[in-house]
Amino acid sequence: MTVERDDDRPIEVPRGLTNVVVAETAIGDVRGAEGTFHYRGVSGPDLAADARFEDAWHLVTLGAPLPDDAARAAFRRRIGALRALPTETAEGLAALAGSGLDPMALLRTGIALVSAADGRPALYDEDPDGRIDDALRIAAVAPTLVAAQHRLGAGLAPVPPDPSLDPVTDYLRMLTGARPDPRLSRALATYLTAAIDHGFNASTFTARVIASTGADLASCVGGALGALSGPLHGGAPARALEMLDDVRDPDHADAWVRERVLRGERIMGFGHAVYRTEDPRSRLLREVALALRADGLAGARVDLAVAVERTVIRVLEELKPGRSLRTNVELYAAVVMEACRIPRELFTPTFAAARIIGWGAHAVEQAGDGKILRPSSRYVGPETA
Repeated sequence: MTVERDDDRPIEVPRGLTNVVVAETAIGDVRGAEGTFHYRGVSGPDLAADARFEDAWHLVTLGAPLPDDAARAAFRRRIGALRALPTETAEGLAALAGSGLDPMALLRTGIALVSAADGRPALYDEDPDGRIDDALRIAAVAPTLVAAQHRLGAGLAPVPPDPSLDPVTDYLRMLTGARPDPRLSRALATYLTAAIDHGFNASTFTARVIASTGADLASCVGGALGALSGPLHGGAPARALEMLDDVRDPDHADAWVRERVLRGERIMGFGHAVYRTEDPRSRLLREVALALRADGLAGARVDLAVAVERTVIRVLEELKPGRSLRTNVELYAAVVMEACRIPRELFTPTFAAARIIGWGAHAVEQAGDGKILRPSSRYVGPETA
């Protein structure tokens, strides 16, 4: 598309703003051609492989370097104290139990309630330290909100957070009511570490646009959650599992894939807007899923996912030569979350609970810029009379 500049010289802008630089960031970067990503210069896949969730959180929010043992312990105490729900929020969630609202809508509502109860001001009115406090608070309380609304919807009492536990273990405990197998905590920590930030995707960009207005951080996160809920963004993991439900058996994979490819249908869990090689998060989570399978903590779903992945790549090479479509993070993220006993309807909220860390960091960074994001459009409607 072509838009006009103030000096009347046209600028060619691709659909979807693909590869258009709209801001500068020191938080992280996605290297699509290389098939990797990093957080403030530290390899994201390496942090995730070591399941260093709190270290990545510390790095993204507070900046380099990675924390040492003392800083890690202090950070764990800091975020542990921020997990509890205000009384008003707990009462509000209880009132919404059984409302039939989507879990993502409940998470957006819960974050707004927490922010209101805490009396959080607009980013415009805060200093840098206050903005970081807001980002830590909302990121710390998000898993508590997801777990509480799920249990309330099932007619169960919420499980209060335990600040002595690491946040991933505590999330699974609050969700299920029992302390999880450490191998499941580690598997989920690997996924969530890899999910904290990933460039200027739709939801992150949304958070930054709202932050540029000086709005409060809860509004930034609420808008980002709305963007993430779309099936073309964070809503895909559950749909990837639905695909596996539909295939059912590895022997059916070839016929199922061929039918979809020939009809030109989208195959959930495949393709990425940035990566032109294998998504490093997919490779990492495939290994996690296979390890859970070997340990008896995941079932035949892992075998089916591997079979479908191989079949999709092979059939596309045959029917669409030259078209590169590799597995993205959603397929094996769904398999890993299912193995960790996370209900399917909570796949996207669980993803969001990690990505909120990145959104908060981006909102804080954008608020520090002080410039409102105000792009232009090209009018294509009827002319005035």
